[in-house]
Amino acid sequence: MLTPFIKMHGCGNDFVVFDERAGMLGLTVARAAAIADRRTGVGCDQFIVIEPAPEGSAADVFMRIRNPDGGEAGACGNATRCVVRLLHEQTGLRHHTIQTISGLLPAEVFADGRIRVDMGPARLDWRDVPLAGPADTLHVDLALGPVRDPAACSMGNPHATFFVEDVSAIDVAALGPALEHAAIFPEKANIGFAQVLAPDRIRVRIWERAAGLTLACGSGACATLVNAARRGLTGRQAIIVVDGGELDIAWRDDGHVLMTGPTTVAYRGEIDLAAFPA
Repeated sequence: MLTPFIKMHGCGNDFVVFDERAGMLGLTVARAAAIADRRTGVGCDQFIVIEPAPEGSAADVFMRIRNPDGGEAGACGNATRCVVRLLHEQTGLRHHTIQTISGLLPAEVFADGRIRVDMGPARLDWRDVPLAGPADTLHVDLALGPVRDPAACSMGNPHATFFVEDVSAIDVAALGPALEHAAIFPEKANIGFAQVLAPDRIRVRIWERAAGLTLACGSGACATLVNAARRGLTGRQAIIVVDGGELDIAWRDDGHVLMTGPTTVAYRGEIDLAAFPA
């Protein structure tokens, strides 16, 4: 039997999306990793499963997020916008709430097709990131090669942002893996390299934990704006320029971070799940 799926992306951050609201499909960790493989599977930055919302939840659906290695992730803003687009197409409603293991994510579909997600409050304490011990999250004692002194926060997953003069001069693929696994990050971390272009515009490239260098990282864009504003480098709203496009990020006075951006359906297909290891 063939199972339908949808290939989507937000600014190039791509996903394979399955829908389990009508019943379990047998999407095990091993099967998710195999399908996420870009050589022998469909290929994606994250593997997404839409599940029924837990009983009593205020959410419309539960979104399960898996990295290419099959490990579960807590937050993905671009994937959230993609799932909201699908729900909007199915219901016609412009407001939806998605639940993840990191909490509830309310979202709104605008008339121009862009989708805004409330990513929740940025968490700034060292315990929230988390870091390995008490530390100032605005200036983390970490350096490697040409980069040093990142700011850290959590957007439902751990992020560290290094501010650099020229992001194009940074070898992200070389530095990212070592920084992701630095001892100060007990749960590893997403590593951003950001260049402030103007008080309302930042260029960033992000090495995602367990996924590598992606064309966009929604939670990473949010963390970039938060950390830049904390440092006094920008205001509380800015356009974040990623490899795959632009995201509009705003850090509200109540601490919540809003992300607005486009979504794209690349194609819809069917797959023989039995061809992949269970």
